[in-house]
Amino acid sequence: MECLGFNKLPEGCVSIILSLTSPPDACKSSLVSPMFRAAAESDVVWERFLPADYHDILCRLVEPLVCSSRKELFLRLCDPILIDGGSKSFRLDKWSGKKSYLLSARELSITWSNDPMYWSWRSTPESRFSHVAELRTMCWLEIHGKMRTQMLSPNTKYGAYLIMKISNRAYGLDLMPSEISVEVSNSTQSSHVRGEMKMGGWSLSLETSLNGEGDEEVRMSLREVKGYHLKAGLIIEGIEVRPKDSRK
Repeated sequence: MECLGFNKLPEGCVSIILSLTSPPDACKSSLVSPMFRAAAESDVVWERFLPADYHDILCRLVEPLVCSSRKELFLRLCDPILIDGGSKSFRLDKWSGKKSYLLSARELSITWSNDPMYWSWRSTPESRFSHVAELRTMCWLEIHGKMRTQMLSPNTKYGAYLIMKISNRAYGLDLMPSEISVEVSNSTQSSHVRGEMKMGGWSLSLETSLNGEGDEEVRMSLREVKGYHLKAGLIIEGIEVRPKDSRK
């Protein structure tokens, strides 16, 4: 019996097969033939690449999206977009469709951040959020963030990252040994670090690991553990939680 080639398969069957691959593979397959292109563009394929709760995410957008196809929706969600009244940013990894979040500084618990003697809140064109928090001067630094694991993609290793910038007037930050911890229910991961502080653009600081499984509260924190000397010039945009194998 003669083997049936892929080009002889119905378009619907090819779409189902492509939906079991990955977004990059689906895009590459569109170069094979006009039939493959039609199959790779179908909503059947890109519905599979979208997260199961994407309808809920769309309801949380600050600005609604109008898209003509599931592929267009997927690609639009690969760019950071504000949700939950602008307190968080959401995006999909374009290679895997995994979910990432950036919790804004307003969404975090920063010690004494409401006291203008120690912290100032200001806008900056470099941030996607309306305000960032800038450390004026203080001798104690403690930052906490939390979210539910249900918000994350299942069966995925995540890292937590402090998104920050160091201002030109900064001092005391290079001497700051800190403790990083991530707690899920009764399990806590922690480590002591001395962060590398760089002048200029937004930097990634703390990193740790968690799984996007179940529905538990994840608590992330960065604490100065000793020293208590004066420091200033740290600008906090937020904490990003993204897949550890995500390609920036």
